[in-house]
Amino acid sequence: MKVQTTELPGVLLLEPRVFGDSRGFFVETFHAQRYVDAGIPGPFVQDNLSRSVRGTLRGLHFQEPDGQGKLVQVLAGAVWDVVVDVRKGSPTFGRWMGAELSSGNKWQLWIPPGFAHGFCVLSDSADFFYKCTALYAPESERSVAWDDPDLAIPWPVKEPLLSVKDQRAPRLKDALVLPSY
Repeated sequence: MKVQTTELPGVLLLEPRVFGDSRGFFVETFHAQRYVDAGIPGPFVQDNLSRSVRGTLRGLHFQEPDGQGKLVQVLAGAVWDVVVDVRKGSPTFGRWMGAELSSGNKWQLWIPPGFAHGFCVLSDSADFFYKCTALYAPESERSVAWDDPDLAIPWPVKEPLLSVKDQRAPRLKDALVLPSY
């Protein structure tokens, strides 16, 4: 597995080894000790799978309190995945990074607690898999506006399909509850 650091400290892009031949491929998607060695502490307590159609944008989401670390990957299709540092006092507060994750490249992204996460579907549909370090806690669910002009994220869609929650998300500067650095 190749581990790449990103411009956001603690956020990692992972390229698992893929073994393929004319029959298909094999890839190890998780090995606890290898991920600990890479700086992903776990433990993971919940797995989630979502399917979304082209143009769907989910995010930018985080939990506070009860922050979740997320190891994410695309099982089918392709997405543009975005992570934003929302930790008050962080030297990279308000900065973001993005990467295309797909069933073709089989990359994974590690998002530590304290970062907001979102993605936009680039293919006809996408199956998106999350391993989480904390259970979903609806009372701790928070979001930041996907189109916050202060973040200036160049999403690959002009009029995304959004949930009501994501339509109503505040700008980062107006968020009432944020994690601390």
